[in-house]
Amino acid sequence: MSKIKVLRVVFPHAFTQPPSSFPYPSLLPHPFLNPPLGIHSLTPSFPPSPPGDKAFAQFLTDEIKEEKKIQKHKSLPKVSGGWELEVHGTEAKLVRKIAGEKITVTFNINNSIPPSVDDDEPQEGQKPDEQEPELTSTPNFVVEVIKDDTKQTLVLDCHYPEDEVGHEGEEESDIFTIREVSFQPTGESDWKDTNYTLNTDSLDWALYDHLMDFLADRGVDNTFADELIELSTALEHQEYIKFLEDLKSFVKCQ
Repeated sequence: MSKIKVLRVVFPHAFTQPPSSFPYPSLLPHPFLNPPLGIHSLTPSFPPSPPGDKAFAQFLTDEIKEEKKIQKHKSLPKVSGGWELEVHGTEAKLVRKIAGEKITVTFNINNSIPPSVDDDEPQEGQKPDEQEPELTSTPNFVVEVIKDDTKQTLVLDCHYPEDEVGHEGEEESDIFTIREVSFQPTGESDWKDTNYTLNTDSLDWALYDHLMDFLADRGVDNTFADELIELSTALEHQEYIKFLEDLKSFVKCQ
């Protein structure tokens, strides 16, 4: 059997200097146009931040300092009457247990501050900041009453009428109202729209008074409603400051 000898021809400058007869000289590497791959070529280059971002971040820094100065509660206030507080972001739940019953009150502080209407001009000698009213959070809240021996939960949707909040020294009246009442299956997070819902706008006043007394007997009365406003206002302010801090970090992020 004949052997075939394979000859390997080595060009001494094959990898360092291409032959002068290379048919496409424009494709040859250029020491200035094609520098060696290094650290600088791997590091991305970003344009500088817009000039307004620095002023925006400084404004947020000053705003956070001012908000912390006027913050009344460094920690959330408690609600009297044995209520336990659970907070999940902007949603808060108050839980209270009595003989054979569990009462929960749930509210969310988003969009809970009524819009301020300033029709009066600042008086002479007073700064505009001194005229600003204190912001108060008055969220809608839902009361759930669960009895141990039933499979239904009585749900009462309550809210604060704007003309009833903050009127001190007047004749005692309810500072919150019941808007809707319904039964929902116990233990289910998604309530059924097919269950009958009682709207209190056209409700007999005797029945409405009994519903309000029903809530008061379980600790949901004017005192509770006042303390809920204080709690909600503190939580709203706390979340607002946190939002400003997150916004500042976002603006400063390159």
